[in-house]
Amino acid sequence: MTYPHFLRALHSRNYRLFFFGQGISLVGNWMNTTATGWLAYELSNSAFVVGLVVFAGQILLFFSPLAGVWGDRVDRRRAIITLQVLCLLTSATLAVVTLTGHVTVGWLIGLAILRGVINAAEFPTRQSFTVELVAHKDDLGNAIALGSSLFNVARLIGPPIAGAVIVLGGAGLCFVLDALSFLPIIGSLLLMRIPPRPHRVADARVWEELKAGLRYARQTVALRAPLLMVPVTAMAAFTSSTLAPVFARDIFHGDARTLGHILAAMGAGALVSALYLSSRTTTVGLTRWVARGALLNGLGQATFALSPWLELALAAMVATGMGAVLVMAGCNTLIQSHVADDKRGRVMGLFTLGQAMFPVGSLLLGLLASSIGARGALLTAALTTLVTAVVFGRHVAIESVPPLASAPDVPVDENPG
Repeated sequence: MTYPHFLRALHSRNYRLFFFGQGISLVGNWMNTTATGWLAYELSNSAFVVGLVVFAGQILLFFSPLAGVWGDRVDRRRAIITLQVLCLLTSATLAVVTLTGHVTVGWLIGLAILRGVINAAEFPTRQSFTVELVAHKDDLGNAIALGSSLFNVARLIGPPIAGAVIVLGGAGLCFVLDALSFLPIIGSLLLMRIPPRPHRVADARVWEELKAGLRYARQTVALRAPLLMVPVTAMAAFTSSTLAPVFARDIFHGDARTLGHILAAMGAGALVSALYLSSRTTTVGLTRWVARGALLNGLGQATFALSPWLELALAAMVATGMGAVLVMAGCNTLIQSHVADDKRGRVMGLFTLGQAMFPVGSLLLGLLASSIGARGALLTAALTTLVTAVVFGRHVAIESVPPLASAPDVPVDENPG
């Protein structure tokens, strides 16, 4: 089968298997995320608890730099298969305790922590694995761009499906479907034919390799600004999704379907930005788009926080999603365009470490919402993002640094999901 030019990476059998298997899995993941947030709020009636569950599920991403060292050493396909099986088991456990009526906030937090341990190893390993999936290295950029678009398509359709399933069959059914969604990606990984990686002798201890990766990132001008931008953005720019259950039920007086629509609106905006970034062929001017993305995100969050109408709030969430992906995928593009291949796992571990500020932001936002209300908390996050946009806008000098020949100018998957 012949694919159009913008889908050219699908000509690679391994990537094609991964693309379709991962697409189904991502829809299940978004259903899980939506159902978990809704269930946490239903059980507790507390915005803080909603933030705490998110915090528990992602705080262990702080260990991703160590996982990056591991990912530079191991057979990535086998590692990802093992980690996907473990994710399936956590979703199946959550489904069982929910369907049997034994689910509590403690169960949600405990299983979120376990899932977080798995994700801390899986995220940087999966991102580094993409280079092994394409038969022609010239297609690497397109492969990463398609992965980013796939993530945002899943974000667009997963939450509305979850909302409908929760209303019709309960949150437990969402967890069942999420568990089943891991089977296609596990199957696709088993069917792949991956050439063995050149054996790399681990001639240094893990801590020494980690320090070498940190030193490399610090000394590489083109990596510093985006790696510093990521944690601030993760902490502030995505917080509207954390408080979405509160807005859906208490402010806009809706149900789980309303929550699905809010998250889908953010996904629609994110998809627009992902498609725009996939059409770019150079990093020239990209730092300006990253700054504009932070500005758009801040304005979108502020509008969402103040909106008296659901329709305006949904439009604001589209802008929020567009801005967030411009920042995260844009920074990912700048990083991938300049990182040396032999340090890719460790640098992507640092990128994932930056994303680990999302649960910190969720926890702080939950605390703040408990004190000053959801609208006030979200306005605080919007102001933080707007200030960040101004600061990052001063770092356009990064554009003058030419990318490495071995790392093409490409957008990449902006989320660890």
